[in-house]
Amino acid sequence: MLEIRPNCECCDRDLPPESDIAFICTYECTFCQSCTEKKLQHCCPNCGGNLVSRPIRTLDALKRHPASITRVLKPQGCKTSATGTD
Repeated sequence: MLEIRPNCECCDRDLPPESDIAFICTYECTFCQSCTEKKLQHCCPNCGGNLVSRPIRTLDALKRHPASITRVLKPQGCKTSATGTD
């Protein structure tokens, strides 16, 4: 079951369960569309895997299996894939 994390690990932008701008890797590292495209070039800075659009869980399913409320944030920010800098 996906955790459906509530924020972008790079910029801390809120990403509610119904967000269509959330991206994840196979380990569920979660990033917003802006960070995914502009900073990370669709490559997870944690595992090196690709970032894909996160599925949206229906409201009925969220009642049975709520989204995570635990925020994950990289205090140092995310490194860009191209330059290795913030």
